[in-house]
Order: sequence, then C-alpha cells, then structure tokens
Amino acid sequence: MPLRDHFRPPVESKHSWDSLHGGWPMIIVQKLFPNLPDGFVAVPNVHLGAAFEIDVSTYETELPGDVTGAGELSGISGTATYAPPLPTLTLETDLPEQDEYEVHVYDERHGRRLVAAVELISPSNKDRPESRRAFVAKVAALLQRNVCVSLVDIVTVRQFNLYADLLEFFGGSDPAVEREPSDLYAVTIRNRMQLGTPLPTLPLWLDIDLCVSLELEASYEESCRYLRIA
Repeated sequence: MPLRDHFRPPVESKHSWDSLHGGWPMIIVQKLFPNLPDGFVAVPNVHLGAAFEIDVSTYETELPGDVTGAGELSGISGTATYAPPLPTLTLETDLPEQDEYEVHVYDERHGRRLVAAVELISPSNKDRPESRRAFVAKVAALLQRNVCVSLVDIVTVRQFNLYADLLEFFGGSDPAVEREPSDLYAVTIRNRMQLGTPLPTLPLWLDIDLCVSLELEASYEESCRYLRIA
C-alpha cells in the first residue's frame, strides 16, 4: 500500500498527523514482539515537549561567621535565618520542544540495557535549527552508547533530512545520500522511500551479531486501518 501524505489534504483534513504518530509505536511493538529473541522486550514511548523558564542566580561565597542569628548578635543563642540573595539574572529560555514518538528495545538479560530505538520523526524535530541540532545530538548520544537507531521520517511539511545532518555531525558521508537529500526516508542502514511507495523493512540490530527485521509497512498499514485512514 502507498505511503500517504498525512500533513496535507485529503488525509490531513480528516486525521491529524499526531493520531498516527501516537498510535504507530504500539503497532510497531506488536509487530516486533514475535521476532524478538528471548530476553528482549520492546516498549512504546510518546513524550510531548514542554517550554521552560528558569532563574539563573549567582552567589558570593560566605566567609565563616558571616551568617549569624539575631540571638548570637545580642549574646543570646538562637537559630540563624538564611536569606538568599536575589537572582542577578532572569532568562526566558528558548529551549526546543522535543516531541518523542519512539520504540525502545531492551535486553533484559543484561540489566534491561537499551539496545535499539525506532525514532518516528515529528514536525517539531525539524522546525528550527536548534530543534534539528537537539535531535541529532540525541541520536548521536544513542549511537555512542552502542544503541541501534532507526529513523523514520514521513513529515512532508519540513524540508530537512536529519540523517544527512547526523552524517555531517559525525563528519561522515553516505554514497546513497544525494546532494539534495530526500525529506522522506527511513534508515537503519540507509533505506529511502517516497510518497506512493511501500515502507521498507529495516534491519534492527540488538547486538553485534544479532539482528531482527523491522517491518514498517505492516505496522504502518495496521495503524492506518485502525484510524480508518484510506
């Protein structure tokens, strides 16, 4: 079945893209479980980002005896009252809101170690330079922990390829990535897709010599069927 455009009519007029992103991780888990060896479990994770406001304060080092209670000053023992200084600077932060639609696979034989992650890229991961940098840094951190990461990007309203950004972050290259990379792609070891074509089956590495198949097409079609997306 073809990949739909969930960000433009006619699909977008009937179903919000986040209804698919919210339910797809559970279907991926359902499809993965029969393929996972004993001792491995897969779990869905959906987390929506939030904005923050923080106070930044600096404090001068107090010398011994500087903080005293009123009773001590008058010769009467008492409990010292601490009055912290006011913040020297208040900042309204503009931290990128990182929505997460993902599946984590854990190896319960080794202390529930995270071994693989499937990241369904959302519009908020691609909307600003700082959002894209934050997402790339997150994926890089997972890879540095020897976690296999599959990226699935069906976002048609943000023309960026985060896999290409990840390659640039590591200073590497992939011959399959064109000079102008596609904004729709799925990759564990480079796989490409476009609207109107089936989603690929990706290799999902659980260990250095242990791999299972991640059948995106089956989970995608079942998610659409539950949501009655034609």
